[in-house]
Amino acid sequence: MPHLSSVKPLGTPFIELQSVDSTNNYARQQIQAASLPDLPERQSINPVKDLHGTAYFAHEQIAGKGQRGNSWLSEKDANIAISIIVNPQPLLLSEQFQLNVCAAVAVQNFFMKYASDDTKIKWPNDIYWQDRKAGGILIESGVSSRQSTVNNQQSSLGNWDWSIIGIGININQTSFPAELPNPVSLKQITGKSFDTITLAKELCIVLNEKFDKLMNDGFEEIFSQYLLHLYKKNATVKLKKGSRVFEATIKTISTSGKLIVQHSIEEEFEFGDVEWLIK
Repeated sequence: MPHLSSVKPLGTPFIELQSVDSTNNYARQQIQAASLPDLPERQSINPVKDLHGTAYFAHEQIAGKGQRGNSWLSEKDANIAISIIVNPQPLLLSEQFQLNVCAAVAVQNFFMKYASDDTKIKWPNDIYWQDRKAGGILIESGVSSRQSTVNNQQSSLGNWDWSIIGIGININQTSFPAELPNPVSLKQITGKSFDTITLAKELCIVLNEKFDKLMNDGFEEIFSQYLLHLYKKNATVKLKKGSRVFEATIKTISTSGKLIVQHSIEEEFEFGDVEWLIK
């Protein structure tokens, strides 16, 4: 049986919003509204099956969200701010990093088409052009618990019900707040202006291709692309963990999403454990 994505492509329907606080928040509200048990028959319906593929594009996002609780600042009508609802099944809850990789590779491939192969993926899923940040991805997921019995022992397991892939990419903006250390836009790189709606729809096509590949062909090839375009791979970088600042060589990323570095010893870090110190 083909995966749902082959029936309803990501980016379908494509809904434009004039102004929202956050496209991820808006998408979550749509999931919650579809999940309300106002009708007896709705309790047996998976709302994400109907919403899967829906993309919400904001012309203005006044409270965009980035990783680790940071805000994503974006000029009105100048950039891509979009969230796509996906049904991640049959991926398991333990395989969430695979969706992260899928989205990061899609955005990197999309941006590289216009900005050259200087476009890289900074672990776990920021998009960098040279040493400057061009975009970011925030994936939020809904998990429900279920009971399982193994050897007569009951345990609670998580069921991965839905995900929202939130993507922000700097397109036409050329002036950024001073507190942003190293932003860059496609216009700054190329000297050209772009139609953000056209580009956002193109991005959805690329994302759908990568999502189909993940679901139908598995993780190996798309993970290889992720590592191929990994920012600072085999280079020495400065990192900070708590009060400790150290230099290390970026070796690779594990299939579970850990950053693996080498200095006097080899160390592994979960996302959020270390901060990159980039000039």
